[in-house]
Amino acid sequence: MAPPAPVEFKPGVPDYSSVHEPLGELFDPITSPGDWKKYLLSEEKVEQFWKDGFLLNVPLLSPEQCDRILEDYKIFMGEITHPGMDMMYEYHSNQSGDPNNVLIHGLGHWRLTKLFHDLVFLPQAVVPSSQLLVKGKSLPVRFWHDQLFAKPPHHGGCVAWHQDYSYWTRTQPVQHITIHIALEDQTEENGTLYYIPGSHRWTRDGKPLPVTDFNFKDMESIMTVLTEDEKKEFKPIPALLKKGEASFHTGMAVHGSYGNKSASPRRAAVLNYFADGTISNTDEDLLKGIKIPKGEKMDGQFFPLLFDPKWME
Repeated sequence: MAPPAPVEFKPGVPDYSSVHEPLGELFDPITSPGDWKKYLLSEEKVEQFWKDGFLLNVPLLSPEQCDRILEDYKIFMGEITHPGMDMMYEYHSNQSGDPNNVLIHGLGHWRLTKLFHDLVFLPQAVVPSSQLLVKGKSLPVRFWHDQLFAKPPHHGGCVAWHQDYSYWTRTQPVQHITIHIALEDQTEENGTLYYIPGSHRWTRDGKPLPVTDFNFKDMESIMTVLTEDEKKEFKPIPALLKKGEASFHTGMAVHGSYGNKSASPRRAAVLNYFADGTISNTDEDLLKGIKIPKGEKMDGQFFPLLFDPKWME
């Protein structure tokens, strides 16, 4: 059966967030419970994730799938116009504001194109995520939001050290995961991610570290909030991802990336999920124009259920 037609954001402009199943643009549909199981992580991989707070070099997309997504990416690089840009929750053509430190950053593009919509539902992403939301459990996965991070050649910007959940305390409890997908090879020269092993255990009375740079451009700002012991443990390792590979990290893992000094762009797609049962912690906007009353469950049009381990039974 074909998926339902999306509602229109405005005449002639579909809003794909209204379709809570893959459209069939990026991957073949799952047809049996056994199809889901082949995407489960081994126990060793799960243990490694909880030891370090992240997992590197997880295969997610083929080079051909990456190339197709990069065609849609041109919308957000300013190479193609799209009449639905107002659906984006955020879009920054340069979030740093510094022309020598350019960081293109967007949220909400899953609403605009079929490929970015289907990426949200990718089995290679949602099945492992169910194993990594809460230690020792396998949980249903809901969508939080997507992101794009692009660094142009030679002067691509940095992303300051941070914990994702520091920006997400409007949802609770902490049961979130981020998947960073390399759409081309990521190297130290072109600004790949770096992680601090074990930093997912760095908290302040059970809360995340405070945000030290909302524009991501000051790499060293995090040092002002670290303890002396944390500074001694601050030993970054690069995530050298091949095209189509991903890193998975908890919402509490400290990570960041330096600028792109290479002659090629560095473009990535990011998926952010949380466990089913996560609740709103604010009466204000959760994302642009989207509210769920404080204390109520995060669900509805913009936070669909993507995978439930029961589907493997």
